[in-house]
Amino acid sequence: MATATSRSDAAHTARMLFVVLALAAGFALVPRMTRGCGTASGTEVAPDFTADLIFNAPSADQKQLTLSALRGQPVILEFWASWCQVCHSAAPIINGVAQRFKDRGLVVVGIDTSDERILGERTAAKKGLAFPIVYDKGNAIARDYHVDALPTIIVLSKEGKIVAVRHGLTSESDLDRLVKQVL
Repeated sequence: MATATSRSDAAHTARMLFVVLALAAGFALVPRMTRGCGTASGTEVAPDFTADLIFNAPSADQKQLTLSALRGQPVILEFWASWCQVCHSAAPIINGVAQRFKDRGLVVVGIDTSDERILGERTAAKKGLAFPIVYDKGNAIARDYHVDALPTIIVLSKEGKIVAVRHGLTSESDLDRLVKQVL
């Protein structure tokens, strides 16, 4: 029969283990949300991908989006997740850029990664995003692009080359400047 002291010790140990695991998980996520700007040479071709569209498909019958089909147009890839608070802050900035430059040929593609598909769909709808969102099943696209911070914005030239990479919250003026470079 367990004594009150041994049950108390076991409960204390369990609580401490929970705290340690929670802190470890938190520290693992911090780099994904706090990295700064990255540069790109403009010579690296963006890895191609095909992914399921989960929100705002370009046409009602389109179920997937393939990056290589967008060649000839400047593209912004925005990696985000529903649980990322910085991503929520970035949404209106990205949305504004997508709307402002759409008539000049810019294509913005949101890539919901490190997330559950349904949560990405709900978040995109709630935010009223005006650009297509694809689901990064198994984080395959994020791995191909070496994404280790959210949000991450990757700007592609009309030739499909990586021109700029930004991690974390990017200002509207910086994003406008980057877009104007690839138009």
